Amino acid sequence: MENPSSSERWNRAGIDDSMLAMFDASETKDAHQDALDDRITFLDAVRASSIVPEHGKPPTSKIYGAIFHMLRTGKSLELIVGSYKLLVDLDKRFPRVYLSGTDDSRSSSNSSSKLVVVKEAWSPIIDCPDNAHAVGEAGDKRSGEPLDPSSFHVLIEELTEIFSETKFQAASIEPLRNMLLFQYLVIVFEDDFLPRNATLNWSMQRESLLSLLLGSRKINYKGLMKDCMAIICQLSQILQSELSNHLELQESSESKLSKNCHSALSLALLGVLKDTCVSIEKLLVMIMDLDMARKKANIEGHTTRADSPRTPLIDIILDELAYYKDSVPVFLKIFSEPKWKLEIVVQYLWKYITKPSVRTRKSNDYTEDSTFVGALKCFSNKTSTKSLIKKIGVDVVQFLLAHGFQAQLSILSKGNADDNIAGNKEGGVSALVDLCHTFISAFDNLRSTDEHMEILSIGKEALFTAATIISMKS
Repeated sequence: MENPSSSERWNRAGIDDSMLAMFDASETKDAHQDALDDRITFLDAVRASSIVPEHGKPPTSKIYGAIFHMLRTGKSLELIVGSYKLLVDLDKRFPRVYLSGTDDSRSSSNSSSKLVVVKEAWSPIIDCPDNAHAVGEAGDKRSGEPLDPSSFHVLIEELTEIFSETKFQAASIEPLRNMLLFQYLVIVFEDDFLPRNATLNWSMQRESLLSLLLGSRKINYKGLMKDCMAIICQLSQILQSELSNHLELQESSESKLSKNCHSALSLALLGVLKDTCVSIEKLLVMIMDLDMARKKANIEGHTTRADSPRTPLIDIILDELAYYKDSVPVFLKIFSEPKWKLEIVVQYLWKYITKPSVRTRKSNDYTEDSTFVGALKCFSNKTSTKSLIKKIGVDVVQFLLAHGFQAQLSILSKGNADDNIAGNKEGGVSALVDLCHTFISAFDNLRSTDEHMEILSIGKEALFTAATIISMKS
């Protein structure tokens, strides 16, 4: 990147000053519509200056802060969505962390590429949480400053409270504003973490914003993770039911929103709820990937005392699902990432599968096949199956088997595509067919053990898929 000349810097400073003056003017206006128009004009000016030109320059930290301020305090749908989209577009155009030699800052295909970190770039998250100047909760005067870990935790707690309510109040725009703020922060974590994780270098991974957040003494780590679990389960229930049952479009004496604005908010909430669900899953997946990277680094001797031990997220998820068994179907319906979904299902099943308690000459050679197929084969033992049904319930078992099958199928299908390229097609097809036979057998054994079992719709769909694959591939 070429250094700008003194005249270019002067021109840029003049443009930035003009845009900031526009923003400051909107802060002092009393008329709501006039202030809103000025702020929308400010956002348009930033986009025209930085995004539209082929060689546009990144905004200054003050301008970034002004846009962030609008996202956190905006009182209109147009302003909140506009500031959110502008921040996302600016981050895509001017990435803070990226792999050199790749066109996409999120690309993880080239682990040998050099990691580039733009240290002077503005960030909405403080990257030195325990040493940097603390930023409190979102007050209007400081809402343009970066968040610290405790403020992020407060945001998660607020989302938990919002989703725990039986109905949303569309007369209040705060839920939508908080969800968009959360989505933006997850994008920032993702853009920072994925390139670092692609290097397979622990020294780079440990310096990610996500790692610094989770390692901060300013948050209750387990509490934060449990809140994230609560959010994803609450969102699952909301999205699976009719949204109209959860959106209460009522006007109050304090609300000045028109009927059209109420309709716009209700439509916007539906899309934002879905996107928030995707974002919370991305956050959980990134944390589990970070845990896996730390475990690998620890085995290889790359960790130090500074890498304080932390309970792996998957253990917290399993404990929460074990304690609240009714949340197992809810969580599995909404969590879609195949690799970690399969790992959660497998570990949950093996948590309750009965192990051989008596050692005999024959069982001395017993080795636990702690895979999904290994778990399916355990259903050939009626004693183990009865124990499993008694401990977690036949419906929960069906959900675990069906979702585990779907996840394993997705992974094997991707592997088959790779095998076709590598010329190993037969091995992939054989593994796929064997999985389907074992899955059907497990369900047959489950049904024969519990004669009163009613096969759930998700079980029927999975069985139909397995039978179809067998008929097509055999």
